[in-house]
Amino acid sequence: MKLIDFDAHFGKYAEGWIAENRSKYKNMDELEEQIPELYLKWLNTSADWLDGKTPGEYFAAYTDAHELVDMLRAYNAQNVSIPDQLLERIVELGDQAVEPLMALAREQKNRALTVTALNLLIEIGSNAPLELCLDVIEQADAQNELTDVAGELLTNLGREAIEPIIARMDGASKAAQEAFLDVLCNFPGDDRIYNYTIDAFKRCFDRRALYASYLGKLGDERAIETLRGALELSDLNYLDYIEIVNAIEALGGEVTETREFSGDPYYESLRKMQ
Repeated sequence: MKLIDFDAHFGKYAEGWIAENRSKYKNMDELEEQIPELYLKWLNTSADWLDGKTPGEYFAAYTDAHELVDMLRAYNAQNVSIPDQLLERIVELGDQAVEPLMALAREQKNRALTVTALNLLIEIGSNAPLELCLDVIEQADAQNELTDVAGELLTNLGREAIEPIIARMDGASKAAQEAFLDVLCNFPGDDRIYNYTIDAFKRCFDRRALYASYLGKLGDERAIETLRGALELSDLNYLDYIEIVNAIEALGGEVTETREFSGDPYYESLRKMQ
């Protein structure tokens, strides 16, 4: 499949325009401010390298979502920059694109492609990838770009995602539980979610700041007592302290006492920045 490098063509177009118009602007910053407008003009200008079509309308001629997703694979395989117009056209096809995008995401041969497929499914608003996203998170050794996108998609599904996630919580790894709770803390009012989060806060000493923020989002005042108790821990670092205080205040509590953190690396780095 012969692929057109749209970015390269725009680069040449922009270079020519800059060479022609450089003298009209005081400096390069002023000139670069014109690039977004220039890009819009380029999108709507017929091009001989597209047989007279404009870059903005080129992909509109494609109506087969499977063909467009195959093209997406080819761009990636040949290390050619994927055109935004190709991605936009796939999203425009909506439900027709869900099946081929799901097939691409399931392959998981290339993380960047999987992330792209999931992001396109998010833009389409599909709930089809629920099980796939659960698998992605459950199988990951640590949170990464792929698990972040999977988590965003699960969050977008709303409360529909709660039961499938909770069904996997007990058997999940520590990393997977953390990613699942990142989703679940967006849905307050469920005792199971609160119990998982408060337990993780008590157990995971190296992630106190994160789980304190989750408790703050859940909005359950029962967490205040546990959070207050953590403020007295001897191994508490400054980052943990700040997040715990923030969570207590988010839940309607108040912290009046202060602690000394001189020598703490987080505290010292922030003090130097100020």
